[in-house]
Amino acid sequence: MNTILEIIQYLLGLLWWVIVIQAIMSWLIAFNVINTYNDFVRSIWHALNVITEPLYRPIRRILPDFGALDLSPLVVLILITILQNFIIPSLYVNSVTVPM
Repeated sequence: MNTILEIIQYLLGLLWWVIVIQAIMSWLIAFNVINTYNDFVRSIWHALNVITEPLYRPIRRILPDFGALDLSPLVVLILITILQNFIIPSLYVNSVTVPM
C-alpha cells in the first residue's frame, strides 16, 4: 500500500510541475517571448495542454468567468497540495503492514 501511495505522491508532484511549466509557458506566449510558430514550442504546448485540459475543464464549468484570467490551474494546484499534504499522509498512517 505504501508503494502505491509513494507512486501517487510522485505523480502528483510531477503533475504540479507540469501545471507550473504550462502557466509560465502561457505567459511567455502571451507576451510574445516565444511563439507557437516554432515546431518545438508548439509540440511542447500541445503536450502540456493534452495533459492538463482534462483537469481544467470540469473546474472551468464550476468557476465563474473572470474574463482573460483563468483560475483553474490555481484550483488544481491547491487540490494537488491538499492531496499531497493532508489526504495521502493520513492514508500512510492508516495503512497497516503485516510483519512476516
